[in-house]
Amino acid sequence: MRTYLDCIPCVMQQALRAGRMATSDEAKLKLILEKTGALIKTISMETIPAATGAKVYHIVSEITGVKDPYKEIKQQHIRETKAIYPELERIVANADDKLLTAIKIAIAGNIIDLGVNKAFDIVTDVKTILSQDFGIFDYPAFKKQLDQSKNVLYIGDNVGESVFDKILIKALKKPVKYAVRAIPIINDVTWQDAVASGIDQVATIVDSGCKSPGVIPEESSPAFGELFDTADLVISKGQGNFEGLSGCNRQVFFLLKAKCSIIAHHLGVKEGAIILKEHIYKEA
Repeated sequence: MRTYLDCIPCVMQQALRAGRMATSDEAKLKLILEKTGALIKTISMETIPAATGAKVYHIVSEITGVKDPYKEIKQQHIRETKAIYPELERIVANADDKLLTAIKIAIAGNIIDLGVNKAFDIVTDVKTILSQDFGIFDYPAFKKQLDQSKNVLYIGDNVGESVFDKILIKALKKPVKYAVRAIPIINDVTWQDAVASGIDQVATIVDSGCKSPGVIPEESSPAFGELFDTADLVISKGQGNFEGLSGCNRQVFFLLKAKCSIIAHHLGVKEGAIILKEHIYKEA
């Protein structure tokens, strides 16, 4: 997915939000915005937005000296989502279609995104999404591929959402490898965050090698690249991963909530729509 003009003010907002998580020094915050503005002048509109995000957070880290400005709020989100986890398990256990319900719960967790300037309420959004229709619903294709698969690569997105991912991973009933970011970036899930979320209890955690808020194949590690190419089923969570993988050359199932107008327009859905989309590579 390329950069749109409407992404540019969002980049500036992300820089300011991340800067304020790291420091209250207005001189440093102004410098972050100045350097981000200079960065915007140089980026191509064909750049994947997640790649620009990586550069913005490098600027924040470089100026403030804080490597993980969202550390405390990530820990808070893990505590909050773990508190409602037993209720989520009960919802799935009582559902007629347990797999579909687990998918909806996993998508509901995708609201926990500090890279998007949207307020969220975890419990309320879960209840809303469980009764919401899909904007894109490739569930039959998903079930067919799952039935044919011996293994699954599940690409994680945000911390807190990672707790919701446990629900779906258990419902898949297949061996799963769960991919995380190489370093702290926004509130995206790292190895340490995945363990704190309990992912190690249901899947094998793997490092994608990516340092951007979304997996970009050419920037991932060779080991992850091989895993991505050979996995029977790939599940990609969230907008950042969609940005990086929407042009990839293999089948991927995207699970996300369209939280911004640009993603919604790109997908041809209304903002706020929930998505289960099969991506199929088609040669030109």
